[in-house]
Amino acid sequence: MPVMPRPSILSVEPYVGGESKVPGVNRIVKLSSNEGPFGPPPAAIAAIAEAGREAHRYPDGGATALREAIGRHHGLDPARIVTGNGSDELLALIILAYGGEGTELVMSAHGFLMYELTGRWAGCQIIKVPEKDLVADVDGLIAACGPRTRLVILANPNNPTGALLPQPEVNRLRAGLREDILLVLDSAYAEYVEDPGYDPGQALVDAGSNTVMTRTFSKVWGLGGIRLGWAYGPAAIIDVMNRVRGPFNVSAPAMAAGIAALSEPDWVAKSVAHNSAWRARLTEGLEALGLRVHPSHGNFLLVDFGGADAAKAADAHLRSRGLIVRGVAVYGLPTCLRITVGTAEECQMVLDALADAQSPVVRSAAHA
Repeated sequence: MPVMPRPSILSVEPYVGGESKVPGVNRIVKLSSNEGPFGPPPAAIAAIAEAGREAHRYPDGGATALREAIGRHHGLDPARIVTGNGSDELLALIILAYGGEGTELVMSAHGFLMYELTGRWAGCQIIKVPEKDLVADVDGLIAACGPRTRLVILANPNNPTGALLPQPEVNRLRAGLREDILLVLDSAYAEYVEDPGYDPGQALVDAGSNTVMTRTFSKVWGLGGIRLGWAYGPAAIIDVMNRVRGPFNVSAPAMAAGIAALSEPDWVAKSVAHNSAWRARLTEGLEALGLRVHPSHGNFLLVDFGGADAAKAADAHLRSRGLIVRGVAVYGLPTCLRITVGTAEECQMVLDALADAQSPVVRSAAHA
């Protein structure tokens, strides 16, 4: 008899990231993974190179300098910060520590896929709550919680929809949950939000003992390839996460890159200004083609092509031009494509490709 894993492990389908190659196409423009359009900050590039000189040394297991830099930048207590190999690792640590066999994890229907995959890995029963026009339904999330519920995870803004749950609704969600339910706020796209009332999670973390915020260096900071994330939470929860994480879970180059990125002058302001301008231009151009573009508060757009076949045809047409975007049928959104806001040139290439006479978008409109 073969050695078998826990049954819940076999229910997990491996996560498939955004593609980066198209056979037969020379120039590839990757707009499938919501990566920053400008690459890493120059200071981070230099720090990575310098850290390579000491690659034979083990890193600081406590990431002290990095946690202090994050604390200074965001006005947070470094002792209540834990760093990880991307925020995905930190979300996994939380789910494994507080979930498990016999527990429930509640999430919105179109929440980030890794919550479900990691929850199954841990043995949780996953409860997906229908959304209202692709926005998380607070009443539905609260009503879905039962005696076995231990975790509610909310991405705000959400990926792949781009939807933002207003702050009063986030507060109402926390207030409506039992005290023994941990609310995890995944704020990977926090820097792109322009709503003045938005809080990525600090306030709710500081207000109680049962909320955690996760953040990443993969988006606005342009460090997706270095794998670096962090979490801020109550001291008791951070203590648990430090107990279950690996002793050297963040590499020395990643720590050096994170510290340097935080010191890069005007990096976030420049990146956010570009994103806001081209998110709006891309939206306007796509809507002019008759496509539905869902409101987004991230660095990407969720575009509805009106049918699954139309979305596949548009995806194939874009790929033929070397433009790789993200199909989201796995999220239950087969009629949509998710398009990252790239550079000005890349955004214009998307608009030009979809407006081309050979585009399925234009052809279908001509026959309407």
